Amino acid sequence: MKLKTIALLLAGLVLYAGLTSITLMFYKDDPDQMNWQDREAFNTKYIYKLDLTKAISRNQVINFLGGPDITEAKKHQQQVFQVLYYRTHRTKTDGITTKDECTAILFKNQQLIAIGETAVEQFNQLD
Repeated sequence: MKLKTIALLLAGLVLYAGLTSITLMFYKDDPDQMNWQDREAFNTKYIYKLDLTKAISRNQVINFLGGPDITEAKKHQQQVFQVLYYRTHRTKTDGITTKDECTAILFKNQQLIAIGETAVEQFNQLD
């Protein structure tokens, strides 16, 4: 009797671990379905994992994070620069997202070139 109970318990634990692993491996987070605290944490984690030495396109970022909270673009010397702002920290609980609550991601011709304050500085220096 004890052996049967232990076997059923172990089978249940294995099934639970298997289903949990499958869910975690194949479930894609959907930023649009997250509350604001989870989305800020999700954005922060993803943005600061971006590697400037790798070719990362604007579409890759948008596909993963969803649409930006704020965006700006400029054309400079036949090059298109676009800065996407994603909220990563709240400063006021007024329901309005401002640039100071966001982390900037700068793209040149759709390719990632800068993150954070460096992105803002480079974008603002353009004519």
